[in-house]
Amino acid sequence: MRRVTYSMNVSLDGYIVGPDGDMDWGAPDEEVFRFWIEDVRAVGVHLMGRRLYETMLYWETADQDPSLDAPRLEFAALWKALPKVVFSSTLSAVEGNARLVSGDVAKEIERLRAEPGEGDIAIGGPTLAVEVAAAGLIDEYQLMVYPVLLGGGISYFPQHESRADLELVETRSYNSRVVYLRYRAARQDTP
Repeated sequence: MRRVTYSMNVSLDGYIVGPDGDMDWGAPDEEVFRFWIEDVRAVGVHLMGRRLYETMLYWETADQDPSLDAPRLEFAALWKALPKVVFSSTLSAVEGNARLVSGDVAKEIERLRAEPGEGDIAIGGPTLAVEVAAAGLIDEYQLMVYPVLLGGGISYFPQHESRADLELVETRSYNSRVVYLRYRAARQDTP
């Protein structure tokens, strides 16, 4: 069965966006950017909300930017080809290899898991992750932890009413002092 993963850059105090909307603290160096290229290769479909979609829309045409280096062109090609599902009640259309959905994200994940296909089902954005976590559908949390304290903003961690036990399955550290953590949801088997 295809895994559902939630991965994003995060500050040490758990935020993906600072209190003023600032995200420049999470600009990856070359080593971390290479990680994200390989991460996208493992994704079969990316689910995101409107804000992340609008942020990532740049990559749909980035291949036309003559100033991009080879790794960023490689990422742009991978991102452009990647199927994306955008959940929004305010957008009327999406661009590129994306389709717009306004329904239940849990039902969409069930549908995607039932279809033949390879690669993970990636969740991007904390608002969408809240719904997916509440339904108990996140299989892995993947954090690229940056050595910065933001003191507030938008939290990486979905706030929901139930406890989620996790088991650490991978760590990596980078020369830029960034640390990658990958946790698997520890689920109790039911008889």
